Amino acid sequence: MISVCLVDDQNLVRQGVRSLLDLAEDIRVVAECADGVQAVADIPRIKPDVVLLDLRMPNMSGLEVLQALSARNELPPTIILTTFDDDQLVLQGLKAGARGYLLKDVSLEQLVEAVRTVASGGSLVAPMVTQRLLAGVSRIHNQFTSLEQPDPLTERETEILRLLSGGYSNKEIANSLKVAEGTVKNHVSNILSKLGVRDRTRAVLKALELGIV
Repeated sequence: MISVCLVDDQNLVRQGVRSLLDLAEDIRVVAECADGVQAVADIPRIKPDVVLLDLRMPNMSGLEVLQALSARNELPPTIILTTFDDDQLVLQGLKAGARGYLLKDVSLEQLVEAVRTVASGGSLVAPMVTQRLLAGVSRIHNQFTSLEQPDPLTERETEILRLLSGGYSNKEIANSLKVAEGTVKNHVSNILSKLGVRDRTRAVLKALELGIV
């Protein structure tokens, strides 16, 4: 059973998302938070498998929630809930540690698949849905802690990075390449080191920014 925490100041949004997730047999909403302050207080205690997080909230924004929990190493796999006009905030949220994003008018199939993907270690930053965000990257201060010119990736590392950009987990990549999952983990660690980033989501964003994938 995948446990989920909903963080959104709009009660109707929380009710709608909960009603959709209730239709999935393997997903259970275990908590709801109406603002960022409550989220920062409750999430480390509840320890949900996945957080669905709104960005625009009173008192404390979703971006501030991501930054606060990341700084304390208490951020669970998190999906941003967003609207079409949140491009800049979404990009900052991904850099702050979110695993991906969904539009608030998401379908049942998309929502359930996204929760399952993130819970299993994947991400939702495939190039087809991220290019629009990166169009405005030059207007945001670059928050990556990487070198200007990262070390070149090997052919296998580039192949794995492309699979990461599709949201695949280490296990799925291992099955696809017919190698051990531990081998994939080692390659991912090398990729993160070479790109100078902390996690796979930032690695995909950095790779897209540099035109590697």
